[in-house]
Amino acid sequence: MDILPILSTLRRHKLTAWLLILEIALTCAIVCNAVFLIGQRLQRMDMPSGVAEHELLQIQVADVTTPANPYARMAEDIATLRQVPGVISVASSNQVPFGNSSSNGNIRLDPAQPQRTLSATTYFGENLSNTLGTRLIAGRDLQPDDFVDVEAAMKALGTGDAKGLPHVTLITQTLARRLWPGQNPLGRLIYLTPTVGLRVVGVLDSLARPNAYDINTAQYTMVVPLRMGASKDQSYLIRTRPQDRAHVLAAALAALKKVDSARVVTTKRSFDDVRRKFFQDDRAMAGMLVWVIVALLIVTALGIVGLASFWVAQRRRTIGVRRALGATRANILHYFQTENFLLATLGIALGMVLAYAINLFLMTHYELPRLPAIYFPVGAIALWLIGQLAVLGPALRAAAVPPVVATRSV
Repeated sequence: MDILPILSTLRRHKLTAWLLILEIALTCAIVCNAVFLIGQRLQRMDMPSGVAEHELLQIQVADVTTPANPYARMAEDIATLRQVPGVISVASSNQVPFGNSSSNGNIRLDPAQPQRTLSATTYFGENLSNTLGTRLIAGRDLQPDDFVDVEAAMKALGTGDAKGLPHVTLITQTLARRLWPGQNPLGRLIYLTPTVGLRVVGVLDSLARPNAYDINTAQYTMVVPLRMGASKDQSYLIRTRPQDRAHVLAAALAALKKVDSARVVTTKRSFDDVRRKFFQDDRAMAGMLVWVIVALLIVTALGIVGLASFWVAQRRRTIGVRRALGATRANILHYFQTENFLLATLGIALGMVLAYAINLFLMTHYELPRLPAIYFPVGAIALWLIGQLAVLGPALRAAAVPPVVATRSV
């Protein structure tokens, strides 16, 4: 089809044509970035925890007064929980993946190093790896004789007595690759302080941080053999079969209450609840962006329909003349579809420039990655399709105008 008549007509309707072009451009720019942000949120929500998520329960209890022997109280609690029917494993833990509150340590590869290499989350608690269900891919797990009481370690740290400090650790493979790229991490030393050196004895496949906000550093974690018990607050992890979680949680709470009826249960949840709560803002943001995209596409489609209908009404006489001169319904239909395609193409081209500018702004101020180039052709195809579908109704009405009626209209 010759597009010169189309361009001539559009030049006579510059304002309305440019309004539609700008509407399509803004929609293209916003939709491309919104889809990209949704993809980022979904990728973050799919972040692996490295634990047996559907088998874990967490119970946190607080004693009214600090027990005379916190370690004995913790050992009694763990022994009690192990007796609950359906319990596979029990561990004490200072934190859980995606639990928000995080205990971290600064890692150095040399005790004299002035600046840290990076910051990593430090998990500690007995029987933790087995209860969490983390997968050991190299080396060995922590053994009972590796563990040191937290209070004893703190005293040893103050006095400089290395014998009272832990000497080994487990780290994730992501952390190992970051610290020693392409090298075997087993047997290597990392330092939390100039006097606390830990030898890597095992490598875990995956274990997420409690505050895994950055997907690039979410696996910078380590497990240190420290035995908890120096506080009146305790956190216990229970591993059970997925179908047994509800009744095991109820039975475990009852068992702990039987040990001390005065204690307060501050947290009782499954790990599914932990993940759901941690990523609730990401789900809300993704949902909101989906509605923004839908609303923009609907508004753009309605704009195309409205403008095309307006032009059809204005050009009835012209359409009638063309029909009288031999133009078929298909010619009229293709005319309006081509006109819309040209406007959409101009809008998409401008929209891609705007999308890139918006992405640069987000990269600069919110540390988002660069918008992948694949989003541009996908966004263009989507808008072309929406434009063609939106203009189809008015174009069909134009094509259906009888030549005699059109030529007689004023």
